[in-house]
Amino acid sequence: MKKNLIIGFALILCLPGFIFSDVVSIKVGYFIPRAMSDLWEEEFINMSFIKADFQNTNFAFGYEYFVSREFSIVLNIEGYTKNKSGIYNDYVGEDIGDESYAFDYGEGYPISHVFSVSITPVQASIKLTPLGRKGKIIPFVGGGVSAYLWTVRLQGDMIDFNAGEEFIDVDLNAVVIGYPTYPVDAREENKISFGFHVLGGVMVPIANRISIEGEVKYSQATGTLKEAFIGFEPFDLSGLTISVGMNYWF
Repeated sequence: MKKNLIIGFALILCLPGFIFSDVVSIKVGYFIPRAMSDLWEEEFINMSFIKADFQNTNFAFGYEYFVSREFSIVLNIEGYTKNKSGIYNDYVGEDIGDESYAFDYGEGYPISHVFSVSITPVQASIKLTPLGRKGKIIPFVGGGVSAYLWTVRLQGDMIDFNAGEEFIDVDLNAVVIGYPTYPVDAREENKISFGFHVLGGVMVPIANRISIEGEVKYSQATGTLKEAFIGFEPFDLSGLTISVGMNYWF
């Protein structure tokens, strides 16, 4: 709910810009998360999905106000969401009495959960077009600050690797280690963090008031994990976005 209110408030702030601004833009992009914090890494080590599985398309809407021929201010809102289900690598589940355990051998059932990440940046940028805006190709660079609205969720079954128990396997005539499994629905929802971004690209006019645009943007931020993920370092929200879009010039 808080996330929706903040996005709505940002859009309301944009409305005067949509009326009086010089450019309104719509873009589709491809977000590649950096995914370098320990929660990301633990999921990639233990589960069947990989970092590339969390790359995904995103959409952006924004406006640009010209301060001068070479200088403008841009407000941009975009969103990224990815839900991925996976099973634990190298472990299977087995019920012993009323409890469930994970073993690294055997023919038990798969142990799975869903890892979900949502990131919605609201970004204010300074944009420079050093060659002006009258050429057939208009290069630009820029950067600025961002507010990131984000959610992380784990839902399904997890293995507690810190609570291994010894069992006697009569078939192997050996002591084996089983790790208890438990259902989980852990989440950090509608959190807000702040960071920065840098960008660069080109605009190509194709009509009197229309141009197409290609952009590469790197965003940097982390989000603090609290009650649901005690013991984890700040969650990495950073990543690279490659986008194309269309601009309408007023």
